[in-house]
Amino acid sequence: SSVLGPNFSEAGGKRKIGVSRQITGEPEGAASMHEIWEALVEGAPFSFINLGVLAFGVGVIIDRAFYIRMNYSVDAAEFMNRIRKLVQAGNIDRAIRQCEAKAVPLLEVVKSGLTQVNRGEEAVIASMEEKMSEVIPALEKRTGSLWTLANIATLIGLLGTISGLIRAFKAVGTIDDPSQKTALLSAGIAEAMWNTFLGLLIAVIFMVAHLVLHGLTKRHKHEMEKVTMQLENLLTLRRQGG
Repeated sequence: SSVLGPNFSEAGGKRKIGVSRQITGEPEGAASMHEIWEALVEGAPFSFINLGVLAFGVGVIIDRAFYIRMNYSVDAAEFMNRIRKLVQAGNIDRAIRQCEAKAVPLLEVVKSGLTQVNRGEEAVIASMEEKMSEVIPALEKRTGSLWTLANIATLIGLLGTISGLIRAFKAVGTIDDPSQKTALLSAGIAEAMWNTFLGLLIAVIFMVAHLVLHGLTKRHKHEMEKVTMQLENLLTLRRQGG
């Protein structure tokens, strides 16, 4: 060991690594990717299993975010103001055409009610409730699975942690060579820690995504319920006024 102590030797080693990277011209980003790959290898096989869970969960997040963005970008207040003016003016057919301008759930729910105006209040309510029962499951689809995936990632990380600790303690008990024992102990602890870190990181990502998507889903669901109530009241007032 160094006369000046282990810290000096370690610092010198780090300086040598930095100098060698400068000499070879290795980009900092490439070095970081190499370190991430080494961490995954140290945590194998459970780290790669969790990587698959991460890929699947990210796919769910992208799918849900894209679906909500494409189908629930309508300004409900502005749309209902237009429908209210048309209904009060007796232009039901024109109001229905307004609903056909874009194939999104909110407009479809309103259209389902407007097409039943001549059949009475109960028919309007039943038609809108039926359409709501079709569009709400599509809105809530797969969002709840993110919470389950977060728990699965945590448990897989825990399995990797236990596996690494078993390897570490086994090395302590069965290997006599100090250098080999130290290497195996270090590898086992690294496997345990990397799996714990990866499992918790994936779980946090999925839980945050679930909270955001669940909040958006709840907001749009309440928005549709509010619109159906407004349309029911509007049609009721129209009949009473007529």
